[in-house]
Amino acid sequence: MATRGRAGEVFSMLKPLKRKSELGEALAIELGRLSVFDLQRISAFVEAEVNKVPSPYREKVRPYFTEQLFGSYFRLMRMHGDGTLKAMDGRIKDEKAFEKYCLMAMEESEKKERGRYGWYYYLVSCFTMFVLEEPGHPVGMPFPGGFIVERRGDNYYCPIREKEKDVPFAICNFCPAMQSEI
Repeated sequence: MATRGRAGEVFSMLKPLKRKSELGEALAIELGRLSVFDLQRISAFVEAEVNKVPSPYREKVRPYFTEQLFGSYFRLMRMHGDGTLKAMDGRIKDEKAFEKYCLMAMEESEKKERGRYGWYYYLVSCFTMFVLEEPGHPVGMPFPGGFIVERRGDNYYCPIREKEKDVPFAICNFCPAMQSEI
């Protein structure tokens, strides 16, 4: 599993990349270094964090956290294995946001409280948001108040997209989704 120092190296290496195919391949190679044991430890950590969420919201949100963190990981690995990533065309859509994301993720991954799994979260979210151009939180993910992440046509909408501006380490600040009308 990556150490905090390694996480900084990884995001420094990713930051100059400009093409989705390069970024996807680099993410797959880095995340491919994880062992089954590493994934089990990350899963146990996530499970413990989700268990802190009050019921009944916990039961509603659990599958979306699983999809966000592990569905995206397996999708990345599959795309790497079948050559889909190498065949991807195009540049990273918002290069400035991507560079800022790498700086934020590097800084946050270095912090002790996020170091055990934060780098994984930021790498998987990087794939989802900058390679796939999908929201960081999966479509259908519920939020308190009955709001969900939605897809309408080619656009994504999130009820918290603009609500996390004051949280500097939130992936929401880099997400391609638009703010839902609430």
